[in-house]
Amino acid sequence: MNQTVSRRAIVIGGSLGGLFAATTLRAIGWHVDVFERSASELDSRGGGLVLQPDVLDAFRFAGIAHPGALGVPSRDRQFLDASGTVIARQRMPQTQTAWSMLYHTLRRSLPEGVVHAGVALTDVAQDGDYVEATLSNGDRIRADLLIGADGPQSTVRSLLLSGAQPAYAGYVAWRGLVPEATLDPQSTAQLADAFTFQDGVGHQLLTYLIPGDDGSTRPGERRWNWVWYRPLPAGAELDAALTDRDGGQRTHSIPPGALQDTYRVRLRDDASRRLAPSLAALVQATDAPFMQIIQDYQAPQLVYGRVVLIGDAAFVARPHTGAGSGKAAANAVSLARSLQAHGHSIDSALSEWEAVELRIGQQLAQLGTMLGARIMGSADARRRA
Repeated sequence: MNQTVSRRAIVIGGSLGGLFAATTLRAIGWHVDVFERSASELDSRGGGLVLQPDVLDAFRFAGIAHPGALGVPSRDRQFLDASGTVIARQRMPQTQTAWSMLYHTLRRSLPEGVVHAGVALTDVAQDGDYVEATLSNGDRIRADLLIGADGPQSTVRSLLLSGAQPAYAGYVAWRGLVPEATLDPQSTAQLADAFTFQDGVGHQLLTYLIPGDDGSTRPGERRWNWVWYRPLPAGAELDAALTDRDGGQRTHSIPPGALQDTYRVRLRDDASRRLAPSLAALVQATDAPFMQIIQDYQAPQLVYGRVVLIGDAAFVARPHTGAGSGKAAANAVSLARSLQAHGHSIDSALSEWEAVELRIGQQLAQLGTMLGARIMGSADARRRA
């Protein structure tokens, strides 16, 4: 799979998108350095997610081995009402995994020295066929390509497009992880083998099983992942919810353990009033709920000379699409295949890649907005919720 001419890429962002880019480019013979601004190894910040075919395709392309199961299978999708009655159930097999499982599998596949933690991008300059990155440690590095895979609040994007930031969608995802064995038997029986939803006026909760904190997929050692989409008006209310328990003002999420007690208590009270008993039990059993705001963003283009945007740096699609990790994986594989096919002509490869991935990203972002409107309802419904 390797090409004859060794090329060099700089990847900004050490989360899933950056790791997919690094592993797939290395598979075609490129030298890759990944720079992640966080000084510590990233943790299970994303909770659970659906294991998409594009993720498995990226693993195959990069030759990444994963001993054992990557996720937990579910057989059906079911919908509950507030009383706990199953109002619909249909066969829809799929597999759910954990963000941390994908992250650690990708990290283990890379040699030491590829990922540089605690190093941020401060500037980008281009000169013909090369791009130069200036880093927070004072280094300047030249490469054939720089990939912005640094998420919704992308530094790369901000350097390319002044003021281009995601827009708040008016609601948030409250989330939690619960050890499987701690949920009561009655709730477990209702939720087992299913991807479960409860829809309401201006809100939706969904839950499913994911691997345990140690990656185990054995029954009794897994975790329940739940997500509750609820409205939260921009302004004072959102700012208050994004203030952590130490008084720090966050911008787009509150990680596990940082949520103020006021909101943790409020979540439990609201769950008791509004959710099916088995779903309320999940919220009640959650020690450290966390929160992420829902945002929208579509980049006008993906290629800027020898700088490209992938994953959430390019398109922030709402999570209802279930395509976050899959989108980043598909971007990376498609880019590597195009570069491999075009050999010496990087510019031709980027042009071909952008033509396909820009359209797909636009369609996915539009789908997410449509699903969000359907789930959350009108503005009046959100206010009543």
